[in-house]
Amino acid sequence: MPNMSQQKVPMPEQDPNVRNKNFQEVSYGYTEEMAVEEAQRCLNCKNKPCMGGCPVNVKIPEFIALIAEGKFEEAYLKISETSTLPAVCGRVCPQESQCEKYCVRGIKGEPVAIGRLERFAADWYMKNVKAEVKKPEPNGKKVAIIGAGPSGLTCAGDLAKLGYEVSVFEAFHTAGGVLMYGIPEFRLPKSIVQTEINKLKELGVEIHTDMVIGKVLSVDELLNEEGFDAAFIGTGAGLPSFMNIEGESLNGVYSANEVLTRINLMKAYRFPEYDTPIYMGKNVVVVGGGNVAMDAARSAKRMGAENVSIVYRRSEEEMPARREEIHHAKEEGIDFKVLCNPVRIIGSEDGWAEKVECVRMELGEPDESGRRRPSAVEGSEFTVDAEVVIIAIGQSPNPLIRETTPDLETNKRGCIVAKNEAGETSKEGVWAGGDAVTGAATVILAMGAGKSAAQAIDEYLKSK
Repeated sequence: MPNMSQQKVPMPEQDPNVRNKNFQEVSYGYTEEMAVEEAQRCLNCKNKPCMGGCPVNVKIPEFIALIAEGKFEEAYLKISETSTLPAVCGRVCPQESQCEKYCVRGIKGEPVAIGRLERFAADWYMKNVKAEVKKPEPNGKKVAIIGAGPSGLTCAGDLAKLGYEVSVFEAFHTAGGVLMYGIPEFRLPKSIVQTEINKLKELGVEIHTDMVIGKVLSVDELLNEEGFDAAFIGTGAGLPSFMNIEGESLNGVYSANEVLTRINLMKAYRFPEYDTPIYMGKNVVVVGGGNVAMDAARSAKRMGAENVSIVYRRSEEEMPARREEIHHAKEEGIDFKVLCNPVRIIGSEDGWAEKVECVRMELGEPDESGRRRPSAVEGSEFTVDAEVVIIAIGQSPNPLIRETTPDLETNKRGCIVAKNEAGETSKEGVWAGGDAVTGAATVILAMGAGKSAAQAIDEYLKSK
Protein backbone atom coordinates (compact mmCIF):
# COMPACT_ATOMS: atom_id res chain seq x y z
CA MET A 1 0.00 0.00 0.00
CA PRO A 2 1.35 3.45 -0.89
CA ASN A 3 1.91 5.91 1.93
CA MET A 4 -0.57 8.68 1.08
CA SER A 5 0.76 11.26 3.55
CA GLN A 6 0.92 14.69 1.91
CA GLN A 7 4.12 15.61 3.79
CA LYS A 8 7.64 14.31 3.40
CA VAL A 9 9.10 12.33 6.27
CA PRO A 10 11.09 15.02 8.14
CA MET A 11 14.86 14.61 8.16
CA PRO A 12 16.57 15.04 11.56
CA GLU A 13 18.88 18.05 11.87
CA GLN A 14 21.23 19.66 14.38
CA ASP A 15 19.66 22.38 16.51
CA PRO A 16 20.28 25.73 14.76
CA ASN A 17 21.89 27.33 17.81
CA VAL A 18 24.30 24.42 18.07
CA ARG A 19 25.16 23.92 14.41
CA ASN A 20 25.90 27.60 13.77
CA LYS A 21 28.98 27.13 15.94
CA ASN A 22 30.36 23.99 14.25
CA PHE A 23 31.13 22.66 10.77
CA GLN A 24 29.48 19.27 11.22
CA GLU A 25 26.80 18.32 8.72
CA VAL A 26 23.48 20.07 9.36
CA SER A 27 21.22 17.13 8.43
CA TYR A 28 21.65 13.66 9.88
CA GLY A 29 19.92 11.81 7.04
CA TYR A 30 17.18 9.20 7.12
CA THR A 31 17.24 6.02 9.16
CA GLU A 32 16.29 2.80 7.33
CA GLU A 33 12.76 3.03 8.72
CA MET A 34 12.37 6.66 7.64
CA ALA A 35 13.67 5.88 4.14
CA VAL A 36 11.25 3.00 3.66
CA GLU A 37 8.34 5.11 4.91
CA GLU A 38 9.21 7.98 2.55
CA ALA A 39 9.84 5.64 -0.40
CA GLN A 40 6.35 4.24 0.03
CA ARG A 41 4.96 7.68 -0.85
CA CYS A 42 6.12 7.14 -4.46
CA LEU A 43 3.28 6.18 -6.83
CA ASN A 44 5.70 4.62 -9.36
CA CYS A 45 4.05 6.55 -12.21
CA LYS A 46 4.16 4.85 -15.61
CA ASN A 47 5.36 7.95 -17.48
CA LYS A 48 8.01 8.79 -14.81
CA PRO A 49 7.78 12.61 -14.96
CA CYS A 50 10.43 12.99 -12.26
CA MET A 51 13.09 11.51 -14.57
CA GLY A 52 12.46 14.30 -17.06
CA GLY A 53 13.82 16.76 -14.50
CA CYS A 54 17.07 14.85 -13.84
CA PRO A 55 20.09 16.01 -15.90
CA VAL A 56 21.81 12.62 -15.48
CA ASN A 57 18.69 10.48 -16.04
CA VAL A 58 18.68 8.63 -12.72
CA LYS A 59 16.03 5.87 -12.80
CA ILE A 60 14.15 7.47 -9.96
CA PRO A 61 11.00 5.36 -9.56
CA GLU A 62 13.06 2.18 -9.84
CA PHE A 63 15.57 3.03 -7.11
CA ILE A 64 12.80 4.33 -4.83
CA ALA A 65 10.80 1.11 -5.29
CA LEU A 66 13.89 -0.86 -4.23
CA ILE A 67 14.22 1.25 -1.07
CA ALA A 68 10.54 0.66 -0.31
CA GLU A 69 11.27 -3.08 -0.43
CA GLY A 70 14.29 -2.70 1.88
CA LYS A 71 16.73 -3.49 -0.97
CA PHE A 72 19.14 -0.68 -0.19
CA GLU A 73 22.22 -2.04 -1.97
CA GLU A 74 20.23 -2.66 -5.15
CA ALA A 75 18.83 0.89 -4.92
CA TYR A 76 22.33 2.36 -4.83
CA LEU A 77 23.47 0.24 -7.77
CA LYS A 78 20.42 1.40 -9.74
CA ILE A 79 21.35 5.06 -9.12
CA SER A 80 24.97 4.33 -10.05
CA GLU A 81 23.96 3.11 -13.48
CA THR A 82 23.72 6.74 -14.57
CA SER A 83 25.14 8.90 -11.73
CA THR A 84 28.83 9.08 -10.84
CA LEU A 85 28.37 11.00 -7.55
CA PRO A 86 25.15 9.84 -5.79
CA ALA A 87 26.14 10.89 -2.26
CA VAL A 88 27.02 14.36 -3.53
CA CYS A 89 23.86 14.81 -5.62
CA GLY A 90 21.64 13.67 -2.76
CA ARG A 91 22.99 16.56 -0.70
CA VAL A 92 23.52 19.53 -3.00
CA CYS A 93 21.24 19.10 -6.04
CA PRO A 94 18.35 21.58 -6.26
CA GLN A 95 15.78 18.78 -6.42
CA GLU A 96 12.95 21.24 -5.84
CA SER A 97 13.56 22.76 -9.29
CA GLN A 98 14.44 19.50 -11.03
CA CYS A 99 13.20 15.97 -10.30
CA GLU A 100 10.88 16.83 -7.39
CA LYS A 101 9.37 19.70 -9.36
CA TYR A 102 7.68 17.15 -11.63
CA CYS A 103 6.64 14.65 -8.95
CA VAL A 104 2.89 13.91 -9.13
CA ARG A 105 2.68 13.83 -5.32
CA GLY A 106 3.61 17.52 -5.35
CA ILE A 107 0.28 18.49 -6.94
CA LYS A 108 -1.71 18.11 -3.70
CA GLY A 109 1.09 18.08 -1.14
CA GLU A 110 4.85 17.76 -0.91
CA PRO A 111 6.70 15.79 -3.59
CA VAL A 112 8.51 12.58 -2.71
CA ALA A 113 11.86 13.40 -1.06
CA ILE A 114 13.92 12.10 -3.98
CA GLY A 115 17.12 13.83 -2.90
CA ARG A 116 16.93 12.57 0.67
CA LEU A 117 16.34 9.02 -0.58
CA GLU A 118 19.29 9.24 -2.98
CA ARG A 119 21.48 10.43 -0.12
CA PHE A 120 20.22 7.61 2.08
CA ALA A 121 21.01 4.93 -0.54
CA ALA A 122 24.52 6.30 -1.12
CA ASP A 123 25.32 6.67 2.59
CA TRP A 124 23.95 3.20 3.38
CA TYR A 125 26.08 1.65 0.64
CA MET A 126 29.26 3.45 1.78
CA LYS A 127 28.70 2.25 5.34
CA ASN A 128 27.63 -1.33 4.69
CA VAL A 129 29.18 -2.54 1.42
CA LYS A 130 32.86 -3.00 0.57
CA ALA A 131 32.65 -3.84 -3.11
CA GLU A 132 35.63 -4.14 -5.43
CA VAL A 133 35.48 -1.97 -8.52
CA LYS A 134 36.09 -3.96 -11.68
CA LYS A 135 38.35 -2.20 -14.17
CA PRO A 136 37.16 -2.64 -17.75
CA GLU A 137 39.41 -3.91 -20.51
CA PRO A 138 41.46 -1.01 -21.96
CA ASN A 139 40.54 0.02 -25.50
CA GLY A 140 43.89 1.68 -26.30
CA LYS A 141 42.59 5.27 -26.44
CA LYS A 142 43.62 8.14 -24.15
CA VAL A 143 41.45 11.08 -23.05
CA ALA A 144 42.56 14.15 -21.09
CA ILE A 145 40.14 15.75 -18.63
CA ILE A 146 41.02 19.32 -17.66
CA GLY A 147 39.52 20.12 -14.27
CA ALA A 148 38.54 17.73 -11.46
CA GLY A 149 35.19 19.28 -10.61
CA PRO A 150 31.73 17.72 -11.08
CA SER A 151 31.71 17.82 -14.89
CA GLY A 152 35.27 16.56 -15.24
CA LEU A 153 34.87 13.76 -12.71
CA THR A 154 31.62 12.62 -14.32
CA CYS A 155 33.14 12.62 -17.80
CA ALA A 156 36.20 10.76 -16.48
CA GLY A 157 34.12 8.10 -14.74
CA ASP A 158 31.91 7.41 -17.75
CA LEU A 159 34.87 7.15 -20.11
CA ALA A 160 36.84 4.93 -17.73
CA LYS A 161 33.91 2.50 -17.59
CA LEU A 162 34.16 2.27 -21.40
CA GLY A 163 37.82 1.27 -21.26
CA TYR A 164 39.50 4.60 -21.99
CA GLU A 165 42.78 5.55 -20.35
CA VAL A 166 41.70 8.71 -18.57
CA SER A 167 43.98 11.34 -17.04
CA VAL A 168 42.51 14.24 -15.06
CA PHE A 169 44.56 17.44 -14.73
CA GLU A 170 43.63 19.58 -11.73
CA ALA A 171 45.09 23.02 -10.96
CA PHE A 172 44.60 22.76 -7.18
CA HIS A 173 46.42 20.37 -4.86
CA THR A 174 43.21 18.41 -4.25
CA ALA A 175 40.67 17.02 -6.72
CA GLY A 176 36.97 17.84 -6.42
CA GLY A 177 36.66 21.39 -7.71
CA VAL A 178 33.75 23.31 -6.21
CA LEU A 179 32.80 20.22 -4.18
CA MET A 180 36.02 20.72 -2.20
CA TYR A 181 36.68 24.45 -2.22
CA GLY A 182 33.20 25.95 -2.61
CA ILE A 183 30.55 23.98 -0.74
CA PRO A 184 31.03 24.06 3.06
CA GLU A 185 31.69 20.99 5.17
CA PHE A 186 28.34 21.42 6.95
CA ARG A 187 26.53 20.92 3.63
CA LEU A 188 28.88 18.41 1.99
CA PRO A 189 31.47 16.57 4.12
CA LYS A 190 34.76 16.34 2.25
CA SER A 191 35.21 12.69 3.27
CA ILE A 192 32.22 11.87 1.06
CA VAL A 193 33.76 13.68 -1.91
CA GLN A 194 37.03 11.80 -1.37
CA THR A 195 35.21 8.47 -1.22
CA GLU A 196 33.57 9.17 -4.58
CA ILE A 197 36.91 10.24 -6.09
CA ASN A 198 38.62 7.10 -4.78
CA LYS A 199 36.06 5.00 -6.68
CA LEU A 200 37.15 6.71 -9.89
CA LYS A 201 40.79 5.94 -9.11
CA GLU A 202 39.88 2.29 -8.61
CA LEU A 203 38.38 2.38 -12.11
CA GLY A 204 41.80 3.41 -13.37
CA VAL A 205 41.36 7.18 -13.62
CA GLU A 206 44.68 8.97 -13.01
CA ILE A 207 44.42 12.33 -11.26
CA HIS A 208 47.30 14.79 -11.60
CA THR A 209 47.09 17.71 -9.17
CA ASP A 210 48.97 21.03 -9.25
CA MET A 211 48.65 20.90 -13.04
CA VAL A 212 47.60 24.30 -14.35
CA ILE A 213 46.71 23.65 -17.97
CA GLY A 214 47.67 26.76 -19.90
CA LYS A 215 50.82 27.11 -17.78
CA VAL A 216 52.39 23.68 -17.26
CA LEU A 217 50.96 22.28 -20.49
CA SER A 218 48.65 23.71 -23.13
CA VAL A 219 45.63 21.99 -24.63
CA ASP A 220 47.58 21.67 -27.90
CA GLU A 221 50.48 19.99 -26.10
CA LEU A 222 48.14 17.47 -24.49
CA LEU A 223 46.75 16.52 -27.90
CA ASN A 224 49.85 16.81 -30.07
CA GLU A 225 52.73 15.88 -27.76
CA GLU A 226 51.29 13.92 -24.83
CA GLY A 227 49.41 11.41 -26.97
CA PHE A 228 45.82 12.14 -25.97
CA ASP A 229 43.18 11.34 -28.56
CA ALA A 230 40.59 13.78 -27.18
CA ALA A 231 40.13 16.26 -24.36
CA PHE A 232 37.31 17.56 -22.16
CA ILE A 233 37.51 21.00 -20.53
CA GLY A 234 35.63 21.26 -17.23
CA THR A 235 37.52 24.08 -15.53
CA GLY A 236 34.48 25.69 -13.95
CA ALA A 237 33.91 29.38 -13.23
CA GLY A 238 36.32 30.35 -10.47
CA LEU A 239 37.00 33.99 -11.34
CA PRO A 240 34.98 36.14 -8.91
CA SER A 241 33.02 39.22 -9.97
CA PHE A 242 33.12 42.48 -8.01
CA MET A 243 30.80 45.49 -7.89
CA ASN A 244 33.45 48.11 -8.77
CA ILE A 245 32.32 50.42 -5.98
CA GLU A 246 34.41 52.66 -3.75
CA GLY A 247 36.18 50.80 -0.95
CA GLU A 248 36.41 47.32 -2.50
CA SER A 249 40.23 47.45 -2.15
CA LEU A 250 40.07 47.93 1.64
CA ASN A 251 41.40 45.29 4.01
CA GLY A 252 38.60 42.99 5.15
CA VAL A 253 36.89 42.91 1.73
CA TYR A 254 36.92 39.42 0.20
CA SER A 255 35.41 37.56 -2.69
CA ALA A 256 33.25 34.66 -1.56
CA ASN A 257 35.60 32.38 -3.54
CA GLU A 258 38.54 33.35 -1.34
CA VAL A 259 36.61 32.99 1.90
CA LEU A 260 35.15 29.59 1.02
CA THR A 261 38.42 28.24 -0.42
CA ARG A 262 40.33 29.24 2.70
CA ILE A 263 37.71 27.74 5.00
CA ASN A 264 36.83 24.58 3.05
CA LEU A 265 39.92 23.47 1.15
CA MET A 266 42.58 25.00 3.41
CA LYS A 267 40.67 24.27 6.64
CA ALA A 268 40.81 27.75 8.16
CA TYR A 269 38.08 26.62 10.57
CA ARG A 270 40.68 24.34 12.17
CA PHE A 271 43.36 27.03 12.63
CA PRO A 272 45.99 26.77 14.13
CA GLU A 273 45.93 23.00 13.54
CA TYR A 274 46.00 23.99 9.86
CA ASP A 275 48.07 27.10 9.11
CA THR A 276 45.52 29.08 7.08
CA PRO A 277 43.88 31.80 9.17
CA ILE A 278 41.10 34.08 7.97
CA TYR A 279 39.95 37.27 9.63
CA MET A 280 36.30 37.54 10.64
CA GLY A 281 35.29 40.65 12.50
CA LYS A 282 32.34 41.10 14.82
CA ASN A 283 30.16 42.36 11.94
CA VAL A 284 30.07 40.74 8.48
CA VAL A 285 28.10 41.80 5.40
CA VAL A 286 27.66 39.36 2.53
CA VAL A 287 26.53 40.85 -0.78
CA GLY A 288 24.44 38.54 -3.00
CA GLY A 289 21.45 36.21 -2.93
CA GLY A 290 22.63 32.89 -4.35
CA ASN A 291 23.78 29.66 -2.74
CA VAL A 292 27.35 30.99 -2.59
CA ALA A 293 26.16 33.98 -0.55
CA MET A 294 24.30 31.64 1.84
CA ASP A 295 27.39 29.45 2.19
CA ALA A 296 29.63 32.45 2.87
CA ALA A 297 27.25 33.96 5.44
CA ARG A 298 26.70 30.69 7.30
CA SER A 299 30.45 30.00 7.28
CA ALA A 300 31.19 33.48 8.65
CA LYS A 301 28.78 32.83 11.52
CA ARG A 302 30.56 29.58 12.32
CA MET A 303 33.92 31.34 12.20
CA GLY A 304 32.84 33.53 15.12
CA ALA A 305 31.20 36.62 13.62
CA GLU A 306 28.47 37.92 15.93
CA ASN A 307 26.33 39.76 13.37
CA VAL A 308 26.10 38.48 9.81
CA SER A 309 23.88 40.21 7.25
CA ILE A 310 23.02 39.26 3.69
CA VAL A 311 22.41 42.31 1.51
CA TYR A 312 20.46 41.59 -1.68
CA ARG A 313 19.10 44.09 -4.17
CA ARG A 314 15.87 42.24 -4.96
CA SER A 315 13.25 40.68 -2.69
CA GLU A 316 13.57 37.27 -1.05
CA GLU A 317 11.20 35.85 -3.65
CA GLU A 318 13.74 36.60 -6.41
CA MET A 319 16.70 35.12 -4.54
CA PRO A 320 18.34 32.40 -6.66
CA ALA A 321 19.45 30.44 -3.59
CA ARG A 322 17.66 27.22 -2.69
CA ARG A 323 14.73 27.70 -0.33
CA GLU A 324 16.29 25.17 2.02
CA GLU A 325 19.52 27.20 2.25
CA ILE A 326 17.61 30.42 2.94
CA HIS A 327 15.56 28.64 5.61
CA HIS A 328 18.68 27.20 7.27
CA ALA A 329 20.46 30.57 7.17
CA LYS A 330 17.56 32.29 8.91
CA GLU A 331 17.39 29.55 11.55
CA GLU A 332 21.09 30.09 12.24
CA GLY A 333 20.67 33.79 12.92
CA ILE A 334 21.65 35.35 9.58
CA ASP A 335 19.97 38.73 9.06
CA PHE A 336 18.43 39.34 5.63
CA LYS A 337 18.47 42.89 4.27
CA VAL A 338 16.56 42.53 1.02
CA LEU A 339 15.74 45.30 -1.45
CA CYS A 340 19.05 46.91 -0.51
CA ASN A 341 22.20 47.49 -2.54
CA PRO A 342 25.71 48.55 -1.44
CA VAL A 343 26.97 51.78 -3.01
CA ARG A 344 30.32 52.09 -1.18
CA ILE A 345 32.43 50.55 1.55
CA ILE A 346 33.63 53.02 4.18
CA GLY A 347 37.08 52.43 5.64
CA SER A 348 39.08 53.50 8.69
CA GLU A 349 42.23 55.59 8.61
CA ASP A 350 44.37 52.44 8.74
CA GLY A 351 42.75 50.97 5.62
CA TRP A 352 40.26 48.48 7.08
CA ALA A 353 36.57 48.23 6.26
CA GLU A 354 34.24 49.72 8.90
CA LYS A 355 30.81 50.20 7.33
CA VAL A 356 28.84 49.51 4.17
CA GLU A 357 26.70 52.30 2.79
CA CYS A 358 23.57 50.91 1.17
CA VAL A 359 20.58 52.30 -0.67
CA ARG A 360 17.07 50.89 -0.56
CA MET A 361 15.68 49.46 -3.79
CA GLU A 362 12.27 49.05 -5.40
CA LEU A 363 11.28 46.58 -8.12
CA GLY A 364 10.05 47.61 -11.55
CA GLU A 365 9.38 45.71 -14.76
CA PRO A 366 11.06 42.32 -15.43
CA ASP A 367 14.52 42.37 -17.04
CA GLU A 368 16.08 39.81 -19.42
CA SER A 369 16.37 37.29 -16.57
CA GLY A 370 12.61 37.41 -16.01
CA ARG A 371 13.02 38.96 -12.57
CA ARG A 372 11.77 42.45 -11.76
CA ARG A 373 14.46 45.06 -12.31
CA PRO A 374 15.61 46.85 -9.13
CA SER A 375 16.15 50.60 -8.99
CA ALA A 376 17.41 52.82 -6.17
CA VAL A 377 15.04 54.84 -4.00
CA GLU A 378 16.33 58.39 -3.89
CA GLY A 379 17.42 59.61 -0.46
CA SER A 380 17.18 56.18 1.20
CA GLU A 381 20.87 55.68 2.04
CA PHE A 382 21.83 53.98 5.33
CA THR A 383 24.93 52.28 6.74
CA VAL A 384 25.63 48.85 8.20
CA ASP A 385 28.62 48.11 10.46
CA ALA A 386 31.01 45.69 8.77
CA GLU A 387 34.66 44.90 9.49
CA VAL A 388 34.40 42.19 6.85
CA VAL A 389 32.56 42.44 3.51
CA ILE A 390 32.17 39.35 1.33
CA ILE A 391 31.19 39.83 -2.32
CA ALA A 392 29.15 36.92 -3.71
CA ILE A 393 27.59 38.25 -6.90
CA GLY A 394 28.81 35.66 -9.39
CA GLN A 395 31.82 34.12 -11.09
CA SER A 396 33.13 33.67 -14.62
CA PRO A 397 35.62 31.23 -16.18
CA ASN A 398 39.34 31.79 -15.65
CA PRO A 399 40.79 33.23 -18.90
CA LEU A 400 43.90 31.02 -18.94
CA ILE A 401 42.52 28.26 -21.18
CA ARG A 402 41.06 30.62 -23.76
CA GLU A 403 44.19 32.79 -23.81
CA THR A 404 46.45 29.80 -24.51
CA THR A 405 44.13 28.03 -26.97
CA PRO A 406 43.59 30.53 -29.81
CA ASP A 407 41.35 28.27 -31.93
CA LEU A 408 38.91 27.71 -29.04
CA GLU A 409 35.87 29.93 -29.54
CA THR A 410 34.58 31.80 -26.47
CA ASN A 411 31.82 34.37 -25.98
CA LYS A 412 31.88 37.87 -24.52
CA ARG A 413 31.42 36.44 -21.00
CA GLY A 414 34.58 34.37 -21.41
CA CYS A 415 32.66 31.08 -21.59
CA ILE A 416 33.65 28.39 -24.08
CA VAL A 417 31.16 28.16 -26.94
CA ALA A 418 29.64 24.70 -27.38
CA LYS A 419 28.25 23.74 -30.79
CA ASN A 420 25.71 21.33 -29.35
CA GLU A 421 24.39 19.84 -26.11
CA ALA A 422 27.25 17.33 -26.08
CA GLY A 423 29.72 20.19 -25.58
CA GLU A 424 31.62 19.94 -28.87
CA THR A 425 33.86 23.00 -29.28
CA SER A 426 35.36 24.79 -32.26
CA LYS A 427 38.59 22.85 -31.71
CA GLU A 428 38.87 19.38 -33.23
CA GLY A 429 38.81 16.63 -30.61
CA VAL A 430 37.94 18.96 -27.72
CA TRP A 431 34.68 19.07 -25.72
CA ALA A 432 33.72 21.31 -22.81
CA GLY A 433 30.99 21.42 -20.21
CA GLY A 434 29.81 22.70 -16.86
CA ASP A 435 30.41 26.23 -15.66
CA ALA A 436 33.21 26.74 -18.21
CA VAL A 437 30.44 26.75 -20.84
CA THR A 438 27.34 27.97 -18.99
CA GLY A 439 28.85 30.28 -16.39
CA ALA A 440 28.16 29.55 -12.73
CA ALA A 441 25.36 26.97 -12.45
CA THR A 442 24.60 23.82 -10.43
CA VAL A 443 26.59 20.68 -9.68
CA ILE A 444 24.04 18.39 -11.32
CA LEU A 445 23.93 20.43 -14.55
CA ALA A 446 27.72 20.22 -14.72
CA MET A 447 27.51 16.47 -14.19
CA GLY A 448 24.93 16.19 -16.96
CA ALA A 449 27.28 18.05 -19.31
CA GLY A 450 30.15 15.71 -18.41
CA LYS A 451 27.96 12.70 -19.09
CA SER A 452 26.82 14.02 -22.50
CA ALA A 453 30.40 14.85 -23.48
CA ALA A 454 31.64 11.37 -22.51
CA GLN A 455 29.07 9.78 -24.81
CA ALA A 456 30.03 12.14 -27.65
CA ILE A 457 33.76 11.54 -27.15
CA ASP A 458 33.16 7.79 -27.24
CA GLU A 459 31.24 8.07 -30.52
CA TYR A 460 33.90 10.36 -32.00
CA LEU A 461 36.84 8.10 -31.15
CA LYS A 462 35.02 4.97 -32.31
CA SER A 463 34.30 6.67 -35.65
CA LYS A 464 38.01 7.39 -36.05
